[in-house]
Amino acid sequence: MLESIQIGKVAPNFLSIGVYKNKLGKIRLSDYHGKKYVILIFYPANFTSISSTELLNLSDRISEFRKLSTQILAISIDSPFSHVHYLLSTRSQGGLGELNYPLISDLNQSITNKYRLLTSEGLALPGVFIIDKEGIIQYYTVNNLLCGRSVNELLRILQSVQYVKENPGQVCPVDWKFGDQTLHSHPLKSKIYFKTLYSHKTT
Repeated sequence: MLESIQIGKVAPNFLSIGVYKNKLGKIRLSDYHGKKYVILIFYPANFTSISSTELLNLSDRISEFRKLSTQILAISIDSPFSHVHYLLSTRSQGGLGELNYPLISDLNQSITNKYRLLTSEGLALPGVFIIDKEGIIQYYTVNNLLCGRSVNELLRILQSVQYVKENPGQVCPVDWKFGDQTLHSHPLKSKIYFKTLYSHKTT
């Protein structure tokens, strides 16, 4: 029976082979519990053009995620050896070159299946999961195979998730960015926010 994928539920644990700095090693999701947030980036396959753009952008901006105590783990249904080839290929060749986070092999498709991203045709859909330090799923999205994801939006959501966890009773309004005004989760107390925002408008 497949585990339930829901916001507020424990993320399915896994143990698999990952490649980092061209070295193979075991990676277990639960090893990050109590230490870091984890972002799981599922992508369809190595050398797929959209995936390369996403993985490279994430790597180039890794310092922004590290400042937020967050570990990125990228997962595909390729073998560890395919991952090594992907990493040893230069960017101009459609590869990744040196990457600042691990690539995880899900050759038997068990992780992708646990996270409900495996289609009936055996394709792996692009999915993103934000998991907090307690191992709880706080956010996830699933894309189609033709549309790239936004690193800016991922960072924005990560910051908002962390903010509301650290500030009980506060919520982040539409398009909120770190440093913007928040509002209270209680409907009556939130009126202060709306009064400030809309008092000068006639509608």
